[in-house]
Amino acid sequence: MKTITLKCPVTVKSKVTDVLKEQLVAEIKEAMAKVDMELQQIEFHAKRLMTEQVRSDVQGLTALRQQIDGEKQKRLELKNHLQEKMKETSQLELGAEIVQGTMEQMVTVQEGDDLQKLMSREILLEDGKILAIRE
Repeated sequence: MKTITLKCPVTVKSKVTDVLKEQLVAEIKEAMAKVDMELQQIEFHAKRLMTEQVRSDVQGLTALRQQIDGEKQKRLELKNHLQEKMKETSQLELGAEIVQGTMEQMVTVQEGDDLQKLMSREILLEDGKILAIRE
């Protein structure tokens, strides 16, 4: 019988617990701190670059300011997204299941196998431990 080996996705879900919520909040806070640091660095470098630009070419000042403002805007949008994510995280109900990501598995299939069943596998975690493997 002919067989073939495929990479199939496996959805990784987690059961919401107090531990998971704390972990998610900590990750979001860390990401927000990183964004704040990047904003400070942009502002610090902007002052230096603007001073240098004025000395060398006043015409390029507007373009430089737009570029700096664009970078700041990207970070502010990311920070707003993270704040929304924080709000969503705080509203998660204990016991609910949330998607954490996907992994891949190697599967050898043969004629007659149910490919749809293989493509819909899930792993359910609770505080990092495998609670169930679903097909």
